[in-house]
Parts: sequence; structure tokens; C-alpha cells
Amino acid sequence: MTRDELVAHCLGKPGAWQDTPWEGDVVVKVGPKIFAFLGGGGQQPSVGVKCAPTREAADEWIARFPGDAAVMPYIGRSGWNTLRVGGAIPDEEILEAVDESYRWVVSKLPKKDRPR
Repeated sequence: MTRDELVAHCLGKPGAWQDTPWEGDVVVKVGPKIFAFLGGGGQQPSVGVKCAPTREAADEWIARFPGDAAVMPYIGRSGWNTLRVGGAIPDEEILEAVDESYRWVVSKLPKKDRPR
């Protein structure tokens, strides 16, 4: 999967939009909240997503894919991981993780901010 395909998948979600809140870093939001961190587009694409409601549950990704999943800096304690594309994690599982992150974030939005 290419970075462009990953971005397209993220932007295909209802209400999703791309933002660059920090120089060189691309994120995808739903309403005012980020559900996918896509970084600056380096050689090896990756995506930062909310993998679980707790750090302990999100650690299952790291146990399964120690070379391709890592705790995200700063927000990892809240269940966010970085998943490397093109490694041991199957593309389908990465796309499912993006979908799950989107669902987690949407579920926490006020009803007025949720996509229809």
C-alpha cells in the first residue's frame, strides 16, 4: 500500500478532512479531532492511530508486530500506536486499524460534530 492509498482511505471516511497543523505533518480529522497521523511522507509510510482505549490493550499490536508497531510519542499512553506500512503488518489490518481509530474518535465527539 502506498502513502497516497492510505491517505485516500482515510479521506474516504464520512466527514474526514486533511490538515497540516504542524509543518510537514499531515493528519486526517473528523470534526475537530485527529484520527490518523500521517507524518511528513518519508520513504517508509506509517500511520498513527488509536488502537485501543487503554495502553495495555494497544500493546497487543506491539507484541504481535514488534518491528512495525510502536507507541506514539506524547499520546501513546492513551492507546495510540504508529503502524509501519510495507512491513509485517498486512495492509488489510492497517486499514482496519484506521477504521477503528475513526470509530473511536467519532464515538467521543459531541453529537453535533458527528458526521451524518
